[in-house]
Parts: sequence; C-alpha cells; structure tokens
Amino acid sequence: MISTLSVLQVFASDTYTAAVYEHAVILPDVTDKPVSLDEALVLMNRNIDVLEVAIKEAAQQGAHIIVTPEDSVYGWNFTRETLYPYLEDIPDPQVNWIPCTDPQRFAPAPVQERLSCLARNNSIYVVANIGDKKPCNCSDPKCPRDSHYQYNTNVVFDSQGKLVARYHKYNLFRSETQFDYPKELEMVTFNTSFGNFGIFTCFDILFHDPAVVLVKKLHVDTVLFPTAWMNVLPFLTAIEIHSAWAMGIGVNLLASNTHNTLMAMTGSGIYAPDGPRAYHYDMETENGHLLTTQLSSHPHLSPTYPAAVNWSSYATSIKQFHVDKNTFMGAVHRDNFTFTELITIAGNHTVCQKDLCCHLIYRMVEKREDEVYVLGAFDGLHGSVIKYYWQICTLLKCKTMDLKTCGQPVTTTQTRFEAFSLSGTFGTKYVFPEVLLSGVRLAPGEFQVLNDGRLKNNNGPAKPILTVTLFGRYYEKDPPHPLWNSP
Repeated sequence: MISTLSVLQVFASDTYTAAVYEHAVILPDVTDKPVSLDEALVLMNRNIDVLEVAIKEAAQQGAHIIVTPEDSVYGWNFTRETLYPYLEDIPDPQVNWIPCTDPQRFAPAPVQERLSCLARNNSIYVVANIGDKKPCNCSDPKCPRDSHYQYNTNVVFDSQGKLVARYHKYNLFRSETQFDYPKELEMVTFNTSFGNFGIFTCFDILFHDPAVVLVKKLHVDTVLFPTAWMNVLPFLTAIEIHSAWAMGIGVNLLASNTHNTLMAMTGSGIYAPDGPRAYHYDMETENGHLLTTQLSSHPHLSPTYPAAVNWSSYATSIKQFHVDKNTFMGAVHRDNFTFTELITIAGNHTVCQKDLCCHLIYRMVEKREDEVYVLGAFDGLHGSVIKYYWQICTLLKCKTMDLKTCGQPVTTTQTRFEAFSLSGTFGTKYVFPEVLLSGVRLAPGEFQVLNDGRLKNNNGPAKPILTVTLFGRYYEKDPPHPLWNSP
C-alpha cells in the first residue's frame, strides 16, 4: 500500500488545466403534456451538440476537466410530468461502467452514452447535469404517487469515459418542484492524479451541507459546481458570491453557469483561494463562452494559500464603537438593513443590527454630488420558502440620490475610493469577502483580507466600486433542512 501511494505521488501533478463552459441552453417548448422520448432526445442532443464543440476545444487547449452548467442538457420550465421523458436511470458509480463501450448494460441511456464517449474520445473528464429517475413502491412511505423519484443530478465521466461520480442535489431551489429531495445527504468525492474533487449544485453553495463538509472535513482540493444562477445585485451575482466563497472557504471552485440574459443568468468562473483565475460575465449577448486556465492541484500546499482569518478579531478589539445615530432602515429585497450615509469624503463609521456591528474606515478620491454611498448591516434570516441566516456588512452605492433606493440593483458608478477598511463583529467563522466594480466586474489583486478580519484595498485608488461586502453565513442559526420535515 505504501509503495502504491509513493508511485501515485510521483505521477501526481502539481497543477492542472481546468475548463468551464457557460452554455446558452436551447430550451424546450412550454407544454402541459409530456413529449415523447424521441422528441426529448432530439432536444437533448441539440444541446449536447453545442457542449461537444466546447469539450473538444477545451481538450485541444490541454484541459484535464471541463464543467458544464446545471440544466444545460434539457433546460427548464417543466412540471414533474413533463420532465419525465428527459430522465435516465443513472447507476451508482460503484458498478464500474463505461457507457461508451457498454451502452446496453443499463439501457436505455443515450445521454450517458454520448457524454461518456465525449470524455473518452477527447481524453478529458466531463462534468454534466442531467436528470435521474429511480422506481419505488408503496413499501416506501416517501414514494411519490407516480411511483418514482426524480433527482437533479450531476455526473462525472473520467478521461476513459467511466462514470466516476453521481450527485443528487440536496438543496433544491423553491421553483424546483419537478424534482424530489434525495433520501439522504450525499458527500460525493473522487480522486485523480491532479487532485481530490468534490461536487455539488447551484443552491447548495449557500448551505453548510454538503458544501462546507466537503472542504473542511473531507478536504477536497477542487469543487465542481454546475449552476443555473440568476444574478441578484448587490450581493448575489454569480461571479461575486462564487469567487468570494472560494476565497472564504479556501478551495478551488469551477463554476459553470447557464447563459440566459432574460433570466439574468450569466457569470462563470475558475476561482482559487487567493482570487479568481478567470471569469466571464456577459449581459449583452446570447453567446456561450469557454474558460480555461491553470490551477494548483493542491491549493492548501501552495505558498499563496491564504492564512487563517479571525473574522471578528479587529472589530471586537476596538474599545469603543462610535455608533452612528443617523441611521435608517432600507430593504435589500425583503431584508431590512440598517444603513448610515457616507456624507463626507472620508470618515470612520459604525452601524449595528442585533449582535452585528460593522466598522468602516474610508477615503474617497472625490465626493461626487450625484452619487450616494451607505454602510449597512444585516443580522437575520433571509429567504421566503427556504430560510437561512445571514450576517452582512456592506459598503454600497445607492441607485439614486434618494436614500429609499439604497439596496436596489445598480450596475455602474464613478466613485473611486483611495482607501477602505471594512470589518464586523461576526458570530460565524464563515465569511466571504466581496468587492464588485462598476460594470459588474471583479477586482482581482485590488483588495486583501487581513488575519484580523479586515477587508482592505491594496495600494492606490481602486476602480469605481459598486459594493464592498463581508458576507457571513451563520449556519448554526439555520432552520432544519426541508428533507428533515418531510413525512
């Protein structure tokens, strides 16, 4: 066993080339009646035709692995009944199956066969999101009335075309009523010569399970992340929160988003613990986009791996907070923030809500008369159907000069900051640092997180800033997962 491990270490790679593809999905016609299996396969093959071009291009660029988006094979706008023709029975990877060379073993599985062949023929790992169906009967008290389960499912085929991973999405978004929750939480990992990988899907990233467990307990090097992410300013654009999550949790993240500007879906990236390596955000066209770049196979061993951060150290060490009295409440979607306006060109402000106090030191290059900025704090449950606990400190631009617009979406600004330092008295150790520039762009290399929890800009005036945010997730205060409440 020791000899085998030594050989693996000799051949293991220190770096690898990663690829993600943002796909403009060809959508099905909206219907209340299921299409035939043949009609469903026609649509799925049209989408896979596009993915095939991206997979081949990624392989030609030397990519070891490519991630494609959630819903990229068949789209959305389904009921439970109309989704069924698009589903296949996906076996447990332990069956040791290469669909490309043995398609009849678990037939019919034309989608799995084609994805397997794309991986095998191009010598590349392929990550895709498809639908799984599993039969059940009345002996199972949770069995749906139609006698089968339907799962939102990620699959991974290795460079030989073998099915090596299958993951059923655990945290379903509120509109995903066509899918069932898996019977139990799945922690899916697999090893390669270029690192240890974990996988989950879209909404999962905002919760402790499985996202945090994969990184902190199972110690994966890279997370594979198919998503269909609808951008929500000011804190939850795809590139903003996904890059921040990778930095805050300390892992590589390969995030592949669908592309649909009508639904504000765009924003894919290849992110490392010390910042984004490549990203794409495009609300102007309806084109897909391929990203490839090199990553460390084991980022925690890299000399650039960030040191541990005590997110509340600085803010709690200040002997006396000068809490601003001229505060006002403002809504960011349904969340009621406590805000205070930045009236002068430079200053030192503190705003508090419940147990969270947010502290900002700043200096603008100039104080513009046509733009308003505020410091805000939020400490509470977010969400309507599925609720989860946030602690947020944010410096943000208001949409107009009217303070009632603070927190509404805004995409451009002209105000530049010569310096900023943002910190908070967070009750959680899971805090994700975000800086979003004018035009909805990231700011790689333009800010740093100090060990005491301060988010600061680097040398000199920054480009015009939309938001500077410390996005905290207080997992211990989350209500139980919906699966635990099911009969």
